[in-house]
Amino acid sequence: MAEPKKIIIDTDPGIDDAMAIFLALRSPEINVIGLTTIYGNVYTTLATRNALHLLEVAGRTDIPVAEGSHVSYMKATKLRVADFVHGVDGLGNQNFPQPKSKPIEKSAAEYLVEQANLYPGKITVVALGPLTNIALAIKLDPAFTKNIGQIVLLGGAFAVNGNVNPASEANIFGDPEAADIVFTSGADVLAVGLNVTHQVILKDHDRDILAESDGIYAKYLSKILEFYFSYHRDAYSMKGVYLHDPTTILAAVNPSLMTYTEGVVRVQTTGITRGLTLFFNKQKRFNEETEWCNKPTVKVAVTVDATEVVKLVMERLMY
Repeated sequence: MAEPKKIIIDTDPGIDDAMAIFLALRSPEINVIGLTTIYGNVYTTLATRNALHLLEVAGRTDIPVAEGSHVSYMKATKLRVADFVHGVDGLGNQNFPQPKSKPIEKSAAEYLVEQANLYPGKITVVALGPLTNIALAIKLDPAFTKNIGQIVLLGGAFAVNGNVNPASEANIFGDPEAADIVFTSGADVLAVGLNVTHQVILKDHDRDILAESDGIYAKYLSKILEFYFSYHRDAYSMKGVYLHDPTTILAAVNPSLMTYTEGVVRVQTTGITRGLTLFFNKQKRFNEETEWCNKPTVKVAVTVDATEVVKLVMERLMY
């Protein structure tokens, strides 16, 4: 066995974040060394509380939590929060008790930079929310892009409609300026967008199986999933839920579950297409000097073995 990959999860828990965090803790291929928190499904303060709570449920309070930014990269305070998807508490309105543990003193950006310097080339950040903390880490230490091993991010809607509006996926829409910085930073970036995650669906039947298990993760998730399922019934008329965050974790665990294309990604930051991710495949050489010239490429997931992803999620979360 190769040594487990060191992972930091940047997260805004969130029901599917809870699934993703538990899945990561149940995956022997990776070693979760820390969580950093960000707004998105809930505001940052609540994201931190939920991250600490989830680690307590998992019996992993040894894992540090660093609180992230409360504002966007451009200091906007009017943030979009998707509590209508995850519940006011972010975890299906279950009103869990306040966690006993506390976040560390360092900010998320400081913690990310510190860990990347400690283990150059060895850490993968899995970003499950808006990319504010990652952009702030790059700003804090420009060498971060070289020191971080890889950034696997959930974000973008490549050649499909978004889920906030027809143009934009929620995480990119949450902080388009930060996303554009990360995509053009030169770091090793792998983007998992809605074009892939909308193929990975946990069905009603799967949730019933989780509910019958005695495992702590399965029992916990079957409780909080009701809210998430009802949102998907209303919004998409479907009997199931999209596994955005767990799919992104598994892209870090086993990249061969997906196929990828490589090119330049830019993010629209103004107008009605704010948050749009545009992919340039570099097949044409343009004569004009533009905002696309000399930009580093990133990898974008194109296909996914959805059956295998759901199977792995179910196997690992039954305990």
